[in-house]
Parts: sequence; structure tokens; C-alpha cells
Amino acid sequence: MLAGCNVGPKYLPPTMTAPSAFKESPAQFKEVDGWTVAQPQDEALRGKWWEIYNEPELNALEEQLNIDNQNIRQAFENFMESRALVREARSQYFPTVSVGGSYTRSQASSNVGSASSTGTSSGQQTQVFSLPANVSWEPDLWGKVRNTVRAGQYTAQLTAADLENERLTEQASLAEFFFQIRGQDTLQKLLDDIVEADRKALKIANARYDTGVDDQISVVEAQTALDSAQSEDINLGIARAQYEHAIATLIGKSASTFSIPVEARTSAPPPIPLGLPSQLLERRPDIAAAERNMAAANARIRVAYAAYYPALTLTANGGLESSALKNLLSASSRFWSVGPSISETVYDGGLRRATVNQYIATYNANVAAYRQSVLTAFQQVEDALAAVRILSQQILRQQDAVDSSQTFLRLELGRYETGIDPYIDVVTAQNTLLLNQESLAILQVQQMTASVQLIEALGGGWDRSQLPTTVQVTQKPSKSETKMQH
Repeated sequence: MLAGCNVGPKYLPPTMTAPSAFKESPAQFKEVDGWTVAQPQDEALRGKWWEIYNEPELNALEEQLNIDNQNIRQAFENFMESRALVREARSQYFPTVSVGGSYTRSQASSNVGSASSTGTSSGQQTQVFSLPANVSWEPDLWGKVRNTVRAGQYTAQLTAADLENERLTEQASLAEFFFQIRGQDTLQKLLDDIVEADRKALKIANARYDTGVDDQISVVEAQTALDSAQSEDINLGIARAQYEHAIATLIGKSASTFSIPVEARTSAPPPIPLGLPSQLLERRPDIAAAERNMAAANARIRVAYAAYYPALTLTANGGLESSALKNLLSASSRFWSVGPSISETVYDGGLRRATVNQYIATYNANVAAYRQSVLTAFQQVEDALAAVRILSQQILRQQDAVDSSQTFLRLELGRYETGIDPYIDVVTAQNTLLLNQESLAILQVQQMTASVQLIEALGGGWDRSQLPTTVQVTQKPSKSETKMQH
């Protein structure tokens, strides 16, 4: 009967229609070179999604991030706090019992007659020993406590989803910074080679000038090319250092004591299983958080509706009371009282109505936020898919440009060594090759980071089945969770 007295609107999650396929998926295009998505029979991303890149150093850094990242720890503590709030709300299901003891010694005024309201004789001293106990309970007739608990449970689930979203964000940032460092190392190796080649060219130009084969302008041009390459070579250290410092912060280490070995290498991203667009709603922790936020807001509306109904309170108190300590524990010192009380607000100046309207507006705002989260999720997937797909095609064309510029430089060096062309033509060919090589390395890094962004947009290896249930968020923390807190 009491379960039927749950007032307020029932919660019905809003529906969102997902497209049948991702528009920017390479599978939707007839001619696609370079990167392809994983085949439908390939398994979806699970758990440690970064292992798809086969980078042992990245794997080790990600494991350390999951333990020592302070943003993740902060989100975890927020989750633990929300679980404690659920147990606080549940305490309202049960009676409140209080016990105590008191001793009072008093003397009546001599200027007050014995018939005064104090019931004591003029000037008389009295003492009272008391051991009372009080019990008070308000039955949850209209679902106020139930919906308060549910709101707390849904909020705890929300913070659990926020925790996973924060974890995914930090993991993706680490992977992006890691591939950026690899790209910077590749550019550094490229410029180191250019500097070494320019040194040799300057040596040759000096020798030709000393022997009268060439004029001084060739020496100046070679020196200028070397100085320019050295300057750009030095400047690359800024970006690498900053990415390295960012990774140190992510894994909970001081930037002053952390370093990553230099390794000049770029690679193409692996095939990534996309799954169906309809699955995206189950795989994104931010969408799960937005949906749980709606559920919590709906529960608060039902709490507000319960204020329209009367409140019943059952109270009982009793104990021992005596003016002499030796008689305190005797049967005649017992006292007790028990009785219910009921109250109903008949006028509050529109407070209850305003409160209900407030929570309804909050719920409607959360619905809009949920729909926006879904739309943003599809946008981010399509953006990342387009970036990876288009960059893969651009990389192929850029590789052709690098091959052509290498041929151009080789031919120009031959013409210069035979005296046909001046050295300025060699510098032009070198700059053309350098620019094309730099563009290729930058595109390869962009493609790798775009693939990380695609995985992040797909929700990483998470899905809604990993969200803790309302029963789990109500339970006391396990030993492992308690250990993490300390």
C-alpha cells in the first residue's frame, strides 16, 4: 500500500534516433586509400584500448596514469562522496533513537509561596536523577525518503560515469602527447640530417671558393642555409619539452625528474572497430552521466511533490527518574509516553509550487543537456573519422611530393657539382625537400592523434554495462576502495 503512495511523475528516459551508419566512415566511400576501419567481425574496443597501437612504452605510461593521475583521483573521491550521501539518505528509513542521562539540583526562591507553579515549597532544595530514552520515526508515506535515496543513487551513478569520462580524457591526452613527442623526435632527426648535409655543403663551397672554381656568394648562401637549419633544429626542443612535461603531470610525477627517451619514428594508425552508431549511446560515459542526471532530477521532482501531503511522526520516550540516586533503578522510577502526531502545511505563500516548478525546470534543462551530449558525440565521431580518412589520403600524396623533391635535389646537386647551376639552386631544392618532409611528418602525427580522438569519441573501451548498479553504489566501500582512499 505504501509503495503505491509514491507521488510525482514517473521517469521515462528520452529517446534519440541514431543514424544507420557513420557518414564519414571509409566504408561509405568507393575509393579510399590509406587507412581503413576494422572489419565487422573484429572485436570492439575493450578495456585497455591503447594496446591497439602496440607501443610498450605507451602501455607502461597508461598503467601509471591510472594509478597516479590526480584528476582521476579527485573524480574517484567525488564518487566515494556521492556513495556516502546515498547511505546518509537511507538513514531516514529508520527511527532515530537517543539516550542520555542528567542530574539537576535546584532551590526554589524563599520569596515564592508553596503554591507557585514550580510545585516546590518556598526555599526548598530538590535534585533529580534522570535516564531518558527517546524514539522518533516518520514513516515514508508519500515516497519522500525513497525518492531522496533514488536521487542520491542516480547521482552516485552520475559521478561514476564522470570518473570514467575523466579517466578516458586523461588516457587520450597521454596518448596524444606521446605520439606528438614521437613526431617531434622524427622532425628533430630530419633537421639534424639537414644540418649535417649543410655543413658538408659549406665545406665544399669553401673548397671551391678557395680553388677559384666558385665565387664567394656560394659560400654565403651555404652558410645562410646552415644557420637557418640550425636555428630551426634548436627551436624544435621547445615543443618536445612541453609535451614531456605534460606527460609527467598526467602520470603524477614532477616534470623536473621525468624524461622520455628519444626515438624518431612515425607510424600509421591501426584499424579501429567503429561498431554501429546506435551503440555509441551505450559506449560514451558522458552520455551515461547526462542520462543519470535526468533520472536524479526526476526523483527530486517527486520529493518536492511529497511536500503537498501530511507528515506523520511516531514518537515514544521513557526511562528512569528519581530524586534519590539509590531509587533510580527501581521499578517505581519508570516513566514513559507514546503517541503519533500529524501535520499538514495549509499555507506557505506558494513555496511548494515554486519548488516543484524549480525542479521541473531543472529536469527539462537536463533533458536538453542530454540531447546535446548525444549530438556532440556523433559530431566528434564524424569529425575524427573525417580527419583520419582525409589525412590518410593526404599522406599518400605528400609521400609522392617527398619522393619527387628528393629526385629534384639529387639532380640539382649533380648540376651544381658539374658547374651548370649555382649553389642557390641547390639551396632551393634542399628547402623544398625539407618542407615536404616536415609536412609529411606533421601529417603522420596529426593522423595518429586523430585516431586517438576517434577512440575517445567512441568511448574508449567502456560501455554502460560497467556502470555500477543502484545496489552497488548503496553498499559500503570494499577493502580495495577504502585502500585507494587512504
